[in-house]
Amino acid sequence: MATTNNGYGEDVFAPKYSGYKDRVRDSFGNQRFMELIGAKLIEVQPGYCEIQLPFQPSLTQQHGFFHAGIIATIADNTAGYACFSLMGEFSSILTVEFKLNLLAPGQGELLIGTSRVLKYGKTLTVCRSDVFIVARGKRKLCASSQSTLMELKDTPDH
Repeated sequence: MATTNNGYGEDVFAPKYSGYKDRVRDSFGNQRFMELIGAKLIEVQPGYCEIQLPFQPSLTQQHGFFHAGIIATIADNTAGYACFSLMGEFSSILTVEFKLNLLAPGQGELLIGTSRVLKYGKTLTVCRSDVFIVARGKRKLCASSQSTLMELKDTPDH
């Protein structure tokens, strides 16, 4: 894995597999839960992912806000795909843990989840995800998480 620093203290990652974008999009398309809730994969770059989810009443809790489970799902999936974008052609990914801080109610028209790989390791990778709520045209951070993900190495059997 080639990693360089962009001069701002952030690592810039190079994917192991040149077809990573198609592979991520195919994997996302196979996640029936993402389809069920109406989530859309917006962008994938090496070590980065963005997913958006428009408001639907069926995704709310008792106060009419996006349910914390939905917010957590977006945080988890953005981390997974940010990490997956760096892996070899036949690798697969599993989340092994994540911590979610809910910072503001998910009250608005759109959730935007973004994630960046903080540290890409041989087996474990750490990502940070931020989930924003857009309400009346204003974007506000509503949740942040840190995740550890495990790469199942290049085995065509997976």
